Amino acid sequence: MPFLGKDWRSPGWSWTKTEDGWKRIILFGDVLEDNNGEIDLKELCNGNNENLFVGDVCELSTTKRKKDFYNNNTKSQFVFTDKWIYIQKGSTKERHGYCTLGEALNRLDFSSAIQDLRRFNYVAKLFQLIARSQLTSLSGAAQKNYFNILEKIVRKVLEDHYNPRLVKELLQDLSSTLHSLTIHGRCVLVGNVNIWLCRLETIVKWQQELNNLQIPKQMCTGMTFSDLPLHMQNKILYKFSDACDIINLGQATPTLHILSENNTLWKKLCLFHFSDRPFCRTLAITRNDNVDWKLMYFTLQKHYPMKEQYGDTLHFCKHCSILFWKDFGHPCTANDPDSCLMSISPQHFIDLFKF
Repeated sequence: MPFLGKDWRSPGWSWTKTEDGWKRIILFGDVLEDNNGEIDLKELCNGNNENLFVGDVCELSTTKRKKDFYNNNTKSQFVFTDKWIYIQKGSTKERHGYCTLGEALNRLDFSSAIQDLRRFNYVAKLFQLIARSQLTSLSGAAQKNYFNILEKIVRKVLEDHYNPRLVKELLQDLSSTLHSLTIHGRCVLVGNVNIWLCRLETIVKWQQELNNLQIPKQMCTGMTFSDLPLHMQNKILYKFSDACDIINLGQATPTLHILSENNTLWKKLCLFHFSDRPFCRTLAITRNDNVDWKLMYFTLQKHYPMKEQYGDTLHFCKHCSILFWKDFGHPCTANDPDSCLMSISPQHFIDLFKF
């Protein structure tokens, strides 16, 4: 017999030599303590040499029960020292298999990334795209990791009041997808349908908490935004790339409302997002002063995608085929590593795992 084990794919049981002979090591028995179970199944099976098989079954049951207790009470299943992943799309003589979206979700440490304001919008947008079209491609472990990170995203918004609008859109898309996959149609997701219904209830609870979110008014005795000179306020408005942020800021004071309705401001915003569109570029060259650029912006928004802008993104090394966060780096063998780097947008990230 080549080995003794619970599964033919496992490497076999671990053994240790004692004075009484070789004893099998229980991996979870020494490390984990299940306080919920008061009955020791091994004691029920000991003392009867004719019932050794039953003793093994009881021992395996104890191990499985403790392993399940560990998995169900662990928020983060995956701890990897390397914050990068090799993107492989097919088998070669040197490497077999391929990389999946779920593996990348587990390996790239998104839990820590959401704590960085430069990466928060990037991760939230990526999770929104996964919610729209990629939930069915995630494994059970990746689904669990996805919802654990999503919970941290919601908690961060509730605590720091940072960009609740984006997270509301994410939860709305996720809720719509789950409704179509579980309630309105046949469930094609990995796992029991009741688990997904419970997750759907959790999403509804998160949506209610975000809708009830009240951002307290800051009591500041120093200089405020309104105290700045008008040309500085106007210059800050020109740095915005989101039309909703401009409109919301314009509702703060009458002065900011006038600045936010400036036609030149909306022209700059149109050129920033839609400069590659021939119609918008031609209209800007003609210098027609009768164009309502705010109306033009929202009209173009319905037909063309807007340019995405993030403080930090994932990077892909074309030489090594490795996806990583730039701050953590990766083991590159190229002579000029910077020339091989390519910034990855959330949609490009999804496309990397479409086979």
